[in-house]
Amino acid sequence: MLVEEIMKKEVITLTPNETIETALHLLNQHHIRHIPIVDQDHNVIGIVSDRDVRDASPSTFETKSQAEELTNPIESIMTSPVTTVHPLDFAEEVASIFYEQEIACVPVTRNNKLVGIITEKDMLYTLIQLTGTNVQSSQIEVKVINKPGILPQVTQVFGKRKVNISSVLIYPYKPDPKYKIIVVRIQTMNPLPTIEDLKSEGYEVLWPQMPGMES
Repeated sequence: MLVEEIMKKEVITLTPNETIETALHLLNQHHIRHIPIVDQDHNVIGIVSDRDVRDASPSTFETKSQAEELTNPIESIMTSPVTTVHPLDFAEEVASIFYEQEIACVPVTRNNKLVGIITEKDMLYTLIQLTGTNVQSSQIEVKVINKPGILPQVTQVFGKRKVNISSVLIYPYKPDPKYKIIVVRIQTMNPLPTIEDLKSEGYEVLWPQMPGMES
């Protein structure tokens, strides 16, 4: 799935000379947590979060200084430089950026121009879609030898039942690197016939372990 398929195209922005008070108003008005800061050519030069604005805002008990602090320019608290992604990047790659850099939002740019934004909430929903957990389905985990061509062999078994596959994930089998786990979500609430087919073909089904069908 590409970034351009999941990004928000309508983005609230500010220029660097606008005030912290303006940012605070926009964050509250639009119920957002991040605002990209752009120059006159719409290039991203910084970003501010609701936490940045909150930390920069005076305490409610400091009424004398409150007005002055809120009139400071937003560039005084923005984060710069900014990590950005391209519309044609893969969503899975963006997820690793969120994790590795411990950030909650990335602007999307094309030719250095802001064209969209992705938040951690967008990313989480996308991962839900990619794993197929947003539709009624059953999950089957199969332990297989880690060798080329094993995936089509396993999915061929699913094809015999003509069940619709929602998603397929593959991850290592930690106890033994000679094996891996294939996780298949199928659109049926009764996976038992498919499990029986897999077992009859010699595959070890780790999940679900149906009563009376332990490996």
